Amino acid sequence: MQARVRISLGAITCALVAGTLVNPTTAFGQTDDVTFTKDIAPIFQASCQTCHRDGAIAPMSLMTYDESRPWARAIKDKVSTRSMPPWYIDRNIGVQDFKYDRSLSDDQIATIVAWVDAGAPRGNPSDMPAARQFANRDMWHIGEPDWIVPIPEPFVVPADGANWWGDLFSDSGLTEDRWIKSVETKPSAEGFPVVHHAVTRLQESVDSDQGEFLNEYAQGKNGDAFPAGTGRLVKAGSIIRFNMHYASIGKETTDRTSVGLTFYPKGEEPKHELFSRALAQNYDLDIPAGDDDVRHDSYHPFTENVRLTGYQPHLHNRGKRQCIEAILPDGTTEMLSCSNWDFGWHIVYNYEDDAQPLLPKGTFLHTMTWHDNSAGNRWNPDARNWAGFGQRSSDDMSFTWTSYYELDDDEFAAAQEERRVMTNDDDN
Repeated sequence: MQARVRISLGAITCALVAGTLVNPTTAFGQTDDVTFTKDIAPIFQASCQTCHRDGAIAPMSLMTYDESRPWARAIKDKVSTRSMPPWYIDRNIGVQDFKYDRSLSDDQIATIVAWVDAGAPRGNPSDMPAARQFANRDMWHIGEPDWIVPIPEPFVVPADGANWWGDLFSDSGLTEDRWIKSVETKPSAEGFPVVHHAVTRLQESVDSDQGEFLNEYAQGKNGDAFPAGTGRLVKAGSIIRFNMHYASIGKETTDRTSVGLTFYPKGEEPKHELFSRALAQNYDLDIPAGDDDVRHDSYHPFTENVRLTGYQPHLHNRGKRQCIEAILPDGTTEMLSCSNWDFGWHIVYNYEDDAQPLLPKGTFLHTMTWHDNSAGNRWNPDARNWAGFGQRSSDDMSFTWTSYYELDDDEFAAAQEERRVMTNDDDN
């Protein structure tokens, strides 16, 4: 595989179940005069304020000292247990190099802890950085799309009511096949608070029970920009299925979620087709009432050489943790990634280009998933009930959204040699 990994063999057993915490008493580069204006505000701007500001999804704003100070002890707790910012990759197992890594460093966590322990001082106002500027809700993270397809009609979510799941279908409007290099599913600006998630698929017709995954919107997710030289084909006449999950927020709200596509120039085809698929789906879940540590295993065979570009766990309310490993054709295993699970966040962990796992044909992707059906799980709807597989959030699931593309034997050998040379250079 030859991806850069970090594995703590002595910690694997406990880390697989418990995850990794940061010791808030450890002093990584602390100073004696940590202040909000000089030290904390830059951290909040880089890693927190996208969500923690007026009109965003977080429950409080962290834009200013006066807004942040009342929450100081809660902030210390959340960052030192790595509950926030939401980034749940285990830092001791598997590949450690990711794009868009939003996690705090040990030094940053220790700085926040030191600030809180010192009484959360404001500091010199002249040290305060300029306020961060944010794009409005209408912004597309992939840039302005070449093609936008909305749900067929605006959807009205009542002020109060049960969660609504359902499929809505829109004609793509494409009259010729087109390769896309990025895609994003996005609620409308007004509808943003009521959309829990939206999964888009490509189908030949409304009645088709087959379809290729296109993209997903959920809290913590933006668009998908495919690696250079890769893309996805959208065929002429395709139907886009929007699987929507709406939740009432106390006032009537209208949404019109859309999917945006960015095309390759006409006549230009990428070298590789990129797939994002639900692999190692486990339909046989058995999660007893009250059990806080239920493990299930599932497997997916790769019949071609593949380069993994991204990994996203998918569980529901009772989800706890998921790990993926490669069982190579010679029988050896390589741990790829482990992450804890929080139902409030659906995060894609995109591997850095020079750390993307290279898996030879004949490899099995082994998915290990843990569920917590105890009263200690804050997301659990009812710890008294057995749970199994199902589409509702009160049921559960176990699979990984896996992004990858296939390589022929020559390409795979060249990629392995490039990785070997890079690894040797790093070692020297």
